[in-house]
Amino acid sequence: MPSSSEEGTAPGDGGAAGTAAAHPRRRGELIFALVVLVVGVVTLVGVFTTRVPAGARVGPTVFPAFVSVLLLAAGAVILVGVLRGRYGTPDESEDLDPNAKTDWMTLAKIVGLVVAFLLLLTPIGWTPAATLLFGGVAWTLGTRRWWLGFLVGFVLALVVQVVFGELLGLSLPAGPLFGWISALI
Repeated sequence: MPSSSEEGTAPGDGGAAGTAAAHPRRRGELIFALVVLVVGVVTLVGVFTTRVPAGARVGPTVFPAFVSVLLLAAGAVILVGVLRGRYGTPDESEDLDPNAKTDWMTLAKIVGLVVAFLLLLTPIGWTPAATLLFGGVAWTLGTRRWWLGFLVGFVLALVVQVVFGELLGLSLPAGPLFGWISALI
């Protein structure tokens, strides 16, 4: 196990008793641990509120229950570690700029694309909505060949539609443009 000096704390700085000013990463790591715990709790609540068909040996709650337990365990381990003064080691990167400002406009565009995806999913279907999301995010992040992002998004969305929506029978809306897929399979 690495010593506290290797993990971003200096010896004798008080560890968990140190202030947030002494450990600027502490606040971020605490927030991360709490977010992981909250997602785990929300997932677990979803597991217990999901209707399971009668007679199903393995229902739709098995995998989400497994994921929620992993999230809760990981969140607890991270939280305890941060409270004990153990901080994650920052990545070594040649393009890491700790003074770089967050590009809020790019983040807002991506959030807008996700919201648009959620609003368009039912009316236009999975394939066009996922294509717009994938291509839009690639374009927002600055791809040089924007059309390639939309093309790759279309192919991936179509494969997911066929495999998960048609072959596995999951509920992915085909939409008015791609309703013909189910007739082929």
